[in-house]
Amino acid sequence: MEPIEIPREIADAEGVPADLDSSVVGPYQFPNPRRRRLAAYIYLIGAALPASAAFLGADAGFWFVGAGLVMLAAYHWLAAWDLTIDQEHALDRATQAVDFSIGHVSAAVGFEGWRSKPVWNVIVYSATEPPDRRALVRFDAQSGHQLDAVYVEAL
Repeated sequence: MEPIEIPREIADAEGVPADLDSSVVGPYQFPNPRRRRLAAYIYLIGAALPASAAFLGADAGFWFVGAGLVMLAAYHWLAAWDLTIDQEHALDRATQAVDFSIGHVSAAVGFEGWRSKPVWNVIVYSATEPPDRRALVRFDAQSGHQLDAVYVEAL
C-alpha cells in the first residue's frame, strides 16, 4: 500500500501546521490536546461581541448567542487535557505490561468520555516471525495509569 503524499505547495497553500506535517524528518510528536484552550479563548472573545451588542440595545437574542459561545468555551476549556505521557513513554510502559518479547509496536491516541480524555492505545506484536501473539494495552495519557487488563490474543 502506497503512503498518502501531499505535494509541498498544496500543504503550504492549505496552511498545514508544522506539527501535523508527516513529511518532517525526525520523531513525531502528537499535538497536545491542551491546545483546545486557545479555542476557548477565541470563543470567549467571540461571546463578547454579541453580548456588547445586546448591552448596547440590540435584539435580546444576542444574549443567547453570547451565552452559547460562553458554554462552548467552557466545554473546550474542560476538554483541554494535558498530554503528560508521550508516545515514547506509552510504548515503554506497554512493553513492560506484556509477558512476551516485543517485535512491532504501534500507538495511537484516542479520546474517551464527554470531556474527551486522551488515552494511549498501544498494540504490541510478538518478536517471532511471523508474530504469533499480539496485545492491546491502554493507558491514561494524562496520569499514565493502565486503564484495562492487557488483552492478549494468539494470531
